[in-house]
Order: sequence, then structure tokens, then C-alpha cells
Amino acid sequence: MIRQLQAGIYNWLPLGLAVLRNIEGIIREELDKMGCVELLMPTMQPAELWQESGRGDYGKETLIVTDRHDRQMIYGPTNEEVITDIARKHLFSYKQVPLTLYHIQWKFRDEIRPRFGVMRGREFLMKDAYSFTVDEESHLELYNQIFATYLRIFKRMGLKAIPFSADTGMIGGKLSHEFQVIAETGESQIYYADELETLVQQHDPDIDAIRRYYAMADEQHNPETCTVPADKLRSARGIEVGHIFFLGDKYSAPMGAVIQNEKGDKVPLQMGCHGIGVSRLVGAIIEAHHDDAGIVWPDAVAPFKVGLMNLRVGDEQCDSACEFFYKEAEKRGFTILYDDTDARGGQKFATMDLIGLPWQVVIGPRTAAEGKVEMKHRATGAKYELSIEDALARLAV
Repeated sequence: MIRQLQAGIYNWLPLGLAVLRNIEGIIREELDKMGCVELLMPTMQPAELWQESGRGDYGKETLIVTDRHDRQMIYGPTNEEVITDIARKHLFSYKQVPLTLYHIQWKFRDEIRPRFGVMRGREFLMKDAYSFTVDEESHLELYNQIFATYLRIFKRMGLKAIPFSADTGMIGGKLSHEFQVIAETGESQIYYADELETLVQQHDPDIDAIRRYYAMADEQHNPETCTVPADKLRSARGIEVGHIFFLGDKYSAPMGAVIQNEKGDKVPLQMGCHGIGVSRLVGAIIEAHHDDAGIVWPDAVAPFKVGLMNLRVGDEQCDSACEFFYKEAEKRGFTILYDDTDARGGQKFATMDLIGLPWQVVIGPRTAAEGKVEMKHRATGAKYELSIEDALARLAV
């Protein structure tokens, strides 16, 4: 899936790249449904913009280079300054907002101790969204919409993401929430009211209700002030996969990004920024969905829908049946990985379990002669012996 090139920097090999693309697809679909608009900002940013906003830089994590004209350039760890520069050049009237722009782009933060593979690398893929309104009230409404969209995104990926009120940190602003996926190997110890697990999985969650429930990470949790009864308080390990912020005018005011309101007054744009760790999600999903044999990919993000195994390569009937199944599956829109190597059957089964595709289809001499296949559902372990047509129909369910 991946291969380390350097500490915290990875090559994305075909299986890993396929998962990345599926995650991106879910994010795009949900943001587009909400009315967000995609653009693409560069990886390299002029350091002058960071000076103009007053932030300076991102500290020792910032990778700064000097170009041939002795101008400092920053390999972007985040994009608040660049998007504010775009906004001040294109947004002038209250009629142009609310507006949320987003991109999916590679970023770099020179972590002092990269660890946990893609969970905390130096180069990583992120989705950044930036929202703009004319006043604080309308922005808080937009904040809740983005909050709900994030819950839908993570749910579609097979994840249970618990939202926490969070510190605004280096990004700054007036309000922020982070989203933690429950996983045994998570970096943070988290504490939350057990009702949240049900609420975040609802189709149309009540965001105001969710935000009222107790949820704290270990550094904020205080047993003496916790209002949740002991039998209702859950404790688990969590992996942060998303973070949303209401920035107010933290960047728009110093950078002169102003807009005319309905009264004709010029006021600083109210801004928000909202991130999802795309490459980090690959690791988070694996941590949340695996067993002793390997990965158990949720259908929506799996690199392929089905893994096809030919147990006797070179046998005319096996080869013919596998080719037929492969072509029919592709015709019907299923992504399929075909193991036609000379490896032994046991090795093929172990490899497919490790890769973790949702369905496995096995064709050997006996089933090929009978016009059948053996199917295994990776998540449940359920096995079926079906005709080729029935097997294809089951994949569609």
C-alpha cells in the first residue's frame, strides 16, 4: 500500500492510492452536496502573506526555502493566508456569501518525531475548506452545517467519529471542534457521554444537541467536574481525523479582506477553516477495521470490491471461468483484483485476508467444472457456494 521513502514521507503504491482516491471521492460528494466549491491552491506560499496576517510562520515545523530572487517561500502546512488573499480579491458584497471553498492538497510539517506511519507523517494529504460570511450569526449556522457534513463523511467511511470541543491552537479563532475515531491504538485517551455514539450515527443528527453532551480528551477531562454519571461515561482511545474552526476576523482584519454588508458598511469577512486528514484516514480506518488476519475494509473505501483467486492457473476450465467472471464483474461496474499467480492456495487466501477486500471469490477445478464459485464475505467470514450469475448478483447487494 505504501513504502517509506524517508522518515514521515511515503510513496503511495497502487492499493494505497486507490483507498486515498475513494476517501477523496466521499469527501467531494458530501461537500458538493452542501454547496461547497472546489479550487486548488499551490503547495508553495510566499512568506510575506504569513507576515501580513501576523502569524509569522508555523514554528520549527515550517519548511522555509529561499528562491533564486532571495524571497522566502513556505511549503504550506495550512492555507489560511492564501485563501484570505483570494477572498479579498474576489468577495466584495454580502450577496456573494455565504461561500465555502475547499481543496485537497499535499502539505508538509516538519514533525520532530514522525511516527505511526501515515498517522503522523511530515508530508500528508489534507482536505481544507474555508468558509466566508458577512456576520458571526450566519457563520455559526454554517459551522453547524459543516459539523453535520463531517459526521456524514466519517459515517460513510465506516467510522464512528466523536466530536470534541477543542483548543484552537496555531490556527486560532473563537471556536473549534475536533473529530476523534475510536480505535484501540489511538493517540489520545477520550471521555464522552455514551449517548454520543448513537447520536453521531443518525441520518440527520441534531448538532446543537450533540454539542451539549460531555466529550473531552485526556488533557481536558477532569473527573471531579465531569457531569456525566460513571455508568454513562465512556473511555476509549481516539485518533483525530478532522478539525473545524470558527476564525472570526483573525485573518480577514489584518489582511484587509472586507465586504460590504446590507447597510453599505464595509466589515471584515467572518471566516472558518475546516480540515480532514485524507492520508491519515487511511491509517485510522485500518486501525478501526482489522482482525488477526489483516485489514477489513469498509465497502466504500476498499481499493477493490472483490478479490478473485484462481486456484489452478493453467487449467483450461479454471482459467476460462476466472476470465469470464472477471469480465462480467467489470461490465457490471465492480472493481476486481485478480490473483492469477502460481502461489499455493493457502498463500493466496492469506494474502487476500491481509489485503482485506470486502468479497473473495475462489475458483478451483471442482467449482469450475460445476459452473460455480466459492464466495467469502471478509467482514463476517460467511461463505457461499453459488453459480457465477448468483455470485455476481450478491456483489450488487
